[in-house]
Amino acid sequence: MRPGAAGTGWRRAALGAVILLAALLPARAAEEPIEIFDAHLHYNWEPKPYYALDEVLALFKKNRVTGILATSRPNTGTHALVEAKAEGLWVVPFLRPYRVRPDIQTWFNDPAIFDLIEQEYRRGYYRGIGEFHLSGQAAASPWVKKTVDFAVKHDLYLHAHADDVAIDILMRHNPRARIIWAHTGFGLAPARVAEMLATYPQLWGELSYRSGITGEGGRLTPEWRDLFARYPDRFLLGSDTWIAERWASYGDIIAGYRGWLKQLPPETAAKIAHGNARRLFAGQ
Repeated sequence: MRPGAAGTGWRRAALGAVILLAALLPARAAEEPIEIFDAHLHYNWEPKPYYALDEVLALFKKNRVTGILATSRPNTGTHALVEAKAEGLWVVPFLRPYRVRPDIQTWFNDPAIFDLIEQEYRRGYYRGIGEFHLSGQAAASPWVKKTVDFAVKHDLYLHAHADDVAIDILMRHNPRARIIWAHTGFGLAPARVAEMLATYPQLWGELSYRSGITGEGGRLTPEWRDLFARYPDRFLLGSDTWIAERWASYGDIIAGYRGWLKQLPPETAAKIAHGNARRLFAGQ
């Protein structure tokens, strides 16, 4: 063996390893799962949270959830998420008009709930009101109108779990309202969803529990592929962790979204996954 041949061979092997590593790094980076903004999250404290705060924050990090629209019943859970100031997590707090679960059925006729809204708002960090539940003509309540007008006055979004009739009424209360439509009508026909989005430019659909998006083999249905192509700026994702089972399956919920996001053009997928939320809540 020539003097120095062993050293030369080692250097060549090392150089080859560096080149190989450099070639692999972009591929690995490309495989990193798309970041998700969870635009329908409940950290309920009634009667107690399912996970401790540090467990919740670890769950977000594990699933690359980089932002949350945070609500809770009562609002104590939202306070905790805001005050945690977790690194890498953007918390957008919404004021929920509930103290206990039965308020779901009565809040829209209860003046004490409007007092709650006014008092909680004084914390100074809320970006919206909701999620709240409304069906049909219940939305015509004068207390609901006061809530809509309060939101418009203070530049707040509304997060409405509502049918299309209630959405129409909310928009009639004040045409300047900005509404995130929880579940986008559940099983409402895609054609009607498209009609609502066309009618109300300040309506965005949040997709938790929304049926019909995928069909056999997890493939996007033609109707929803068309909706996402026509309205890429109008949809958000959410987990809706309203019960313990939703927390237990959180990773599966997020993975399910990523499954069909991969079937969309990358620009559209990024908007729905996190871009639309950033544009709405931070003007990005």
